[in-house]
Amino acid sequence: MLLIYTHKITHRNKYIFNLIFKDTLGIDFKLVQELEEFKTHEGAKFSYTNNPVADEVFFISRNLLFETGITEQNISVFDYNECKVFFATGKASALPFDVFAASFYLVSRYEEYLPHIRDEHDRFDAKDSLAFTNGFLHKPLVNIWAIWIKELLLQKYPQLIFPEKKYQFTSTIDIDNAYAYREKGFTRSVGGYLKSLSKLDFKEVSERTRVLLGFDGDPYDTYEFQLEMIKKYNLKAIYFFLLGDYGVNDKNLPIESKKFQSLIKMLGDYAQIGIHPSYGSNKSKTQLKKEVDRLSKVLHRDITQSRQHFLKLTLPETYRNLIDLDITDDYTMGFASQVGFRASICTAFNFYDLDMELETKLKIHPFAMMEGTLKYNMKVSPEDAMNKIKPLIDEVKKVNGDFMSLWHNDTLNDRKIWTGWKEVYEKMVQHAAAK
Repeated sequence: MLLIYTHKITHRNKYIFNLIFKDTLGIDFKLVQELEEFKTHEGAKFSYTNNPVADEVFFISRNLLFETGITEQNISVFDYNECKVFFATGKASALPFDVFAASFYLVSRYEEYLPHIRDEHDRFDAKDSLAFTNGFLHKPLVNIWAIWIKELLLQKYPQLIFPEKKYQFTSTIDIDNAYAYREKGFTRSVGGYLKSLSKLDFKEVSERTRVLLGFDGDPYDTYEFQLEMIKKYNLKAIYFFLLGDYGVNDKNLPIESKKFQSLIKMLGDYAQIGIHPSYGSNKSKTQLKKEVDRLSKVLHRDITQSRQHFLKLTLPETYRNLIDLDITDDYTMGFASQVGFRASICTAFNFYDLDMELETKLKIHPFAMMEGTLKYNMKVSPEDAMNKIKPLIDEVKKVNGDFMSLWHNDTLNDRKIWTGWKEVYEKMVQHAAAK
């Protein structure tokens, strides 16, 4: 067992030691603040404090993990070992920066609690993040830093045994709108016709008619292709279904549709199913509960996984609402405007509630890219898309992390504005699924 000494045990340092050693590196540790116990320990050990105790591996500590509350941090990012780091400590420390405080700052999303301007959908934008402004959004720094810690400990204590971590890939698909034309009901179908006619879009009128009469398949019905990919590449897949009440930003099928229910059940035979809390539920726990209950009723089981529609995430309120409804795993941690690692980590971690100063049991699963981000926000063509996706996959593979992608059923139809993106998806899967 690894022994860690610090001059004061806090919720924050217990959390980050758990994340780095147990969750990321896979070894157990004991945290102590009694000097005598630490001095007499003959096994592997390190100190995290102001001055070294003896000849152990020593990391100088900054104040962040011994504070409570949220205050503006003075951060200066610099280069070390071909990576970006911050919270400098000087040469006396095993690393020239406080790796534990920096990791906590990034993973807790400390900056998202500080005053900032929200975007048009009330979200924290990538351009305001430390990672984007300092050019390390594409790097899972916390995983990289954990490997540095592991190597330092092994140099001093070669008897330490770290289990081998395995790279994983998960394909996640959001079902915001299961079908373009089918199962919409009389009122929405008539409204669709009128909208097309007002734009003199007779091609869409014809397309809708042929689909509704059963002559053509629905353009958003790409599920056969998705299942083919799951089987061909033996994918771990998760589907998130939007079951909110109809609104400007929530336009899925009514849950009363038997065909919609059958689709949910069918996909549940091949993949995990989670809730996609609606745009309208973000500020209403009552609405959120209604949607979770709808999915639970269809599947006849408890719902424990979620991803917010439009990636609407307000800390800590969004996560607290999920916890109150017994959601155990959330997949919202990623940016809508840029690809990369929002929390600078590519493995799951527990949500730390900075307002309450406690580690929760809600597991956060970060994703690295969304196809809509590439197309709409970054203006990337399908021909150039893999030049953005492949480096992210490779970064995750280097640290044996978990690469997670986010796509939608309608973007895989290889038609109109999404021509060419179906091929991008399979190329991504091929590269990501290769060990």
